[in-house]
Amino acid sequence: MIRRCSWARQELDVDYHDTEWGVPVHDDRLLFEFLILEGAQAGLSWSTILRKRENYRKAFDDFDAELVAHYGPEKIAELLANEGIVRNRLKVSSAVANAQAYLKVRDEFGSFDTFIWRFVGGKPKQNRWARAANVPAHTAESDAMSRELIGRGFGFVGSTICYAFMQAVGMVNDHTMDCFRRAELSGRAKTR
Repeated sequence: MIRRCSWARQELDVDYHDTEWGVPVHDDRLLFEFLILEGAQAGLSWSTILRKRENYRKAFDDFDAELVAHYGPEKIAELLANEGIVRNRLKVSSAVANAQAYLKVRDEFGSFDTFIWRFVGGKPKQNRWARAANVPAHTAESDAMSRELIGRGFGFVGSTICYAFMQAVGMVNDHTMDCFRRAELSGRAKTR
């Protein structure tokens, strides 16, 4: 029997856990996607966002930050009427503001990847949690990331959201010690 992190129970969660969660991401578009999706998840389950992920990709032009940054009132109204995404005005508006802030960061640092990975020194932090209950909701690194992102005009980037983002994009390896993915991702160079 394959042992996984305890949160991976439903089919969509299992697939995400086994193929994406914790794999280091260095692709700017995918980093932007996760940043927006993690903000959309606030107050909801990640399973809800996974079910709506393809709808988000269509609604947000495949997370092309150049396009999202220029969404105006008509596009925002269209998004708020889209039943395939989380229809929360603050979350939708923050996605547009985040695209604008993201482009500024990308221009300043050469890539969003360069900017965001410096919070963990450029390589994944390998944690050693015995159980999911031991995994923190935030860390000093996610606190620092949150402060800087907020200072740069990003929204829905509290420390807990930032830590979930760090887990998703492989900045931290939070697979529990008994999970088969933990060993596979320890020191692994594969990136998305």
